[in-house]
Amino acid sequence: MVSRRIMLQSLTAVAVAILFEADAEASTVSEDGLVSVASKYSVKDTLDRLEADLRAKGVTVFARIDHAAGAASVAMPLRPTEVLIFGNPKGGTPLMQANQTIGIDLPLKVLAWQGADGKVWLTYNDVSWLARRHHLDPSTDANVAALTMLLANLTKAAAG
Repeated sequence: MVSRRIMLQSLTAVAVAILFEADAEASTVSEDGLVSVASKYSVKDTLDRLEADLRAKGVTVFARIDHAAGAASVAMPLRPTEVLIFGNPKGGTPLMQANQTIGIDLPLKVLAWQGADGKVWLTYNDVSWLARRHHLDPSTDANVAALTMLLANLTKAAAG
């Protein structure tokens, strides 16, 4: 019999594939739990769009880190690379109640970066992958699915 968790993960994967129209060029999910979404905007504009959407939804933005600026401060080159750290206790606390080790991966983060080819990407940790990594029990499945869809929707909107 198929476990509830496997069924939820399969349904979540189908939903994400539909959301991204199964376009491998527009988004990818790697074996190590990273989801990457192609953006049609610059790194700065993409993260500005994401940050505005998060704030509009009442999600706390804890930090925005410009790695390229940090590299420049020590005279090292780095293509545009910024990370946004954000969260909401209503979403993260139930996961930490199930297993506090997931706190190492919370709050959530989205990285915006420009590849050598000039293409801009948003990359984030797949919440279902994090749930498996931290062995969360099935009582968190609804929260995991909600966070998965939230990240997919937010990044798709920010990427254009």
